[in-house]
Amino acid sequence: MEFLTGEPLALDLVNTRAQDFDVLDTPEGFANWIDRQAGRLAAVEGPFAAEELGAVRELRAHVEAAVDAVRRGEGPSGEAVGAINDAMRAAPAYGHLDVTDAGPAKGTRRDGDRLARLLAQLAEAAADLLTDPAASRIRACEGPRCRMIFLPAHPRRRWCSPELCGNRVRVARHYQRHKPA
Repeated sequence: MEFLTGEPLALDLVNTRAQDFDVLDTPEGFANWIDRQAGRLAAVEGPFAAEELGAVRELRAHVEAAVDAVRRGEGPSGEAVGAINDAMRAAPAYGHLDVTDAGPAKGTRRDGDRLARLLAQLAEAAADLLTDPAASRIRACEGPRCRMIFLPAHPRRRWCSPELCGNRVRVARHYQRHKPA
């Protein structure tokens, strides 16, 4: 199963669904995605049960709708904004002081159950992306049958990944140039 990671977290969430698979179809697929987000999400206690993944899919749909609207130069719908706000509100973050061997350290904690905390983090990542002026540069991959989206660091970037779609397109072009007549 190939899925794109390394984009802003909200785009990685949208990219959990590809042409022929969905990371959120199984708890194992989602656990793999969570593992690949190490360091980007506060500790996520898992695994998540199949019925819990429905809430993640629902948030993903709202994030995707909001991102698509921003890509078109429009504002996100009230429904998408409301769902993102509801997810953030369900597990509000608050500052917390810890005492460690190195001394006092300020951290952040969230109220709510583990699913609400995860959804709040994903919704907060979406809010960060949607309010970033760079969000207007989000692109869809030009690879055939690819539905991934990305935020290009370079204006000439055309594919979600040079190793995935970029290589497929180059191989197809080479085949077309050299195929027997």
